[in-house]
Amino acid sequence: MKTTPSTAGEPAGEPEKRILILGIGNLLMGDEGFGVHLARRLAAEEWPEGVDVEDGGTAGFQLMGYLDDYPVVVLIDAALEPDRAGQVRRIQPRFSKDYPKALSTHDIGLKDLLDGLQLLGRMPNVHLFVVSISDVQPLYIGLSPQSEALLPEVAKAVRELVNQELKS
Repeated sequence: MKTTPSTAGEPAGEPEKRILILGIGNLLMGDEGFGVHLARRLAAEEWPEGVDVEDGGTAGFQLMGYLDDYPVVVLIDAALEPDRAGQVRRIQPRFSKDYPKALSTHDIGLKDLLDGLQLLGRMPNVHLFVVSISDVQPLYIGLSPQSEALLPEVAKAVRELVNQELKS
């Protein structure tokens, strides 16, 4: 964990609270790109020091370095779950069984990435916002009206979670 330099009235070496907000998804597959659309929206907003917002796209294992640098990670991704379409859940996955079964259309899925960190003993405190979608729209850049309508709700939930984590 990184530490901040001592300033007047603060103890030296006080741990810095670092939080990564990471949107995952494929912009070329319609609603599957929900996490990326939300990350881009959140990146345009002001965040406290130590909170970073990144568009993880479909980077797969290339994201391991990002996840390894933060003690708290807030992930946003779509899951192909037609029976739950339009629902948003927040989970804290710790084991393979905790992930939605069909999390993404990426080559290396989010589950694989987090399983790798778990095996290496470097698992951060992960909060995963799962947005259930009904289907994938190949070669469509944009969101369905149903997913578009969820952006403000999930953005608000992410901000509330980050504020809660910063206070703890």
